[in-house]
Amino acid sequence: MLWLFYTIFKKDTILLITINSFAFFMAIGYIVVYLFYATKKDKILTFKLLLLFNVFGFGLVCVLTLFLTQGHKRVQVLGWICMIFSICVFVAPLFIARKVIKTKSVEFMPFSLSFFLTLSALMWFFYGYLKKDQFVAIPNILGFILGLLQMLLYMIYRNPKKVVEVEPKLQLEISEHVVDLEKLGPTIFSEITIVIPKLNDSGNGFVEDQNAKRQAMEIMKAIDVVNKL
Repeated sequence: MLWLFYTIFKKDTILLITINSFAFFMAIGYIVVYLFYATKKDKILTFKLLLLFNVFGFGLVCVLTLFLTQGHKRVQVLGWICMIFSICVFVAPLFIARKVIKTKSVEFMPFSLSFFLTLSALMWFFYGYLKKDQFVAIPNILGFILGLLQMLLYMIYRNPKKVVEVEPKLQLEISEHVVDLEKLGPTIFSEITIVIPKLNDSGNGFVEDQNAKRQAMEIMKAIDVVNKL
């Protein structure tokens, strides 16, 4: 929307008008699809952001530039605003790049998207350079560099290490067995009979007898605790 508003006051910008008009309607289509599948909470948040940036923000830019500037100065002010927002658009994928580095997976950063964004930035740079429009050329330099960075990250993390995961069905079976064991615990332990082996006649017979009795008492206490569960 900002670039379309910019072309109203900038001469010889037929390509900016046609391409950004197409991008504008494509963006509307993306938003509609997102709102169709989004949750109620996400829909409310999206509407708030649209009102904040697309209605209030864009309206404020229009009012300020129309009433506070004129002529060449108006074009300069709009150019700087468009350039700042273009840089923000190119910087936004850095959050995805951070996630790629953290997870070591390129699931959320397809190579085709990074490639065509880089190619687009390169073409728009040459367009701005040939038209001597710094507001078009400068942000696309950054876009080209960041696009190369994204493709480099894709090449580094395109073959992530496979992590063996336990199937949910197996996890459920394991948990069921644990529960059954807890339920049957008192029954199982109640049927245990403590057998003290017969001690041989030796000089240490008394000591061994005392140790065996002590161990038997500890086992019986443990069984009583389990039976009370």
